[in-house]
Amino acid sequence: MKPHVVVLGGNFAGLGSAQKIRETCGDSVRITVIDSKNYLLFIPNISAEVFENRDPSKTLKMDIASALDEDGVEFLQAEIKAIDPDKKQVDFIPNERPGSAPDTITYDYLVVAVGNRLAYDKIEGFAEHGHTGSDFYYGNKLRHFLANDYKGGPIAVGSARFHQGDGTKDIKLYGGHAFPTAEAACEGPPVEVMLSMASWLGRHGKGGPNKITVFTPANLIAEDAGEEVVGKLLGIAGSMGFNYVNNGKDITRLTKDGVELANGKKIEAELKIVFPDWVPHDFMKGLPISDNEGFVVTDVTMRNTKYPNVFAAGDAAAITVPKLGGIGHAQCEIVAKQIAKDMGKMAADEADKPLEPVVYCIGDMGNNMAFYIRSNSWFGGPDQILTMGHIPFLLKMQYKNLFFKNKGKMPEWGLNASILLAEKLLAA
Repeated sequence: MKPHVVVLGGNFAGLGSAQKIRETCGDSVRITVIDSKNYLLFIPNISAEVFENRDPSKTLKMDIASALDEDGVEFLQAEIKAIDPDKKQVDFIPNERPGSAPDTITYDYLVVAVGNRLAYDKIEGFAEHGHTGSDFYYGNKLRHFLANDYKGGPIAVGSARFHQGDGTKDIKLYGGHAFPTAEAACEGPPVEVMLSMASWLGRHGKGGPNKITVFTPANLIAEDAGEEVVGKLLGIAGSMGFNYVNNGKDITRLTKDGVELANGKKIEAELKIVFPDWVPHDFMKGLPISDNEGFVVTDVTMRNTKYPNVFAAGDAAAITVPKLGGIGHAQCEIVAKQIAKDMGKMAADEADKPLEPVVYCIGDMGNNMAFYIRSNSWFGGPDQILTMGHIPFLLKMQYKNLFFKNKGKMPEWGLNASILLAEKLLAA
């Protein structure tokens, strides 16, 4: 029988891992993907749809089963309940209809790509007073608030504190650089939202950037982009009139009148757009493959350090900091190459190239503009690039179009073309 690869999760990291494993291993393995929903949620473009008053659920949803079927990958729609790495099995409950009986699937290789829980439920007052843009429900809730209820008052945009875990303590990057510790899981979205929100205010005659306060638990917002890049962003934002609060430590609670931070600061706001702590799913906590928070411990080839047949990709991996799609994409390729090496389909010198994380971020600014960041300096690398303009916006929109057209399979030349257009052309 062919070795069975079970991939937990069907969004970017899960779909990408399954597709890359099939590409590198051919028909030498059987692949099954398990996810609780039967569609991929295209998260990066939600705010762009919301600020144009479009329902993101109509444009940013892709059927998982049909995409996987093209590569002969089986799909199970089910809630994952437990992982037993010693027995090499996963417990799940099919959730297509309520009342299904618990079941079990065994594996030879396991790829954990389940993402995380977004812990809005841990933010006091969020349900009553908070907004965000991380999925279809919350995107549409914000869209309707802007269209029907927003009175034109002050706006706060920012992040809760992220609890990273100890799964990266032994990782060295870029020639021995110690793995950094993040105070926020990913702050590209708050920067994107604050800039897009300012454009929305201007278009609707409701003011400008001076109404918006962006806040961060860290000393520096979007610190993973590098001090030089963030310095430029803050300089531009300050000149535009944005207000900035750093070292907030965490969100204590949201109220009708604003945001209360753990450092004692209170930010007056009618509209509170916040991003939560990224926390592992409950079934990931306390496992021998997980760190003290519940993120999967891996080396730089994405293998678990105790169970070499277990891999992780995307937000569920401890090494994915910040929780960024570009890093997850690189991990999918590494996972696939490692399994291909085990199958005798790839030489070790090619398969064992370590993860070298890079922050790639293209954020909507409104008015058909976007910012583009490529930086690895936070990890010990040499690069910090920031550009802004119409070309990054076109790249962001075309990436989405290509992703849907190709059902997640992006051309190999795509990244190089993006770098050429966003960096070389804009610098010319």
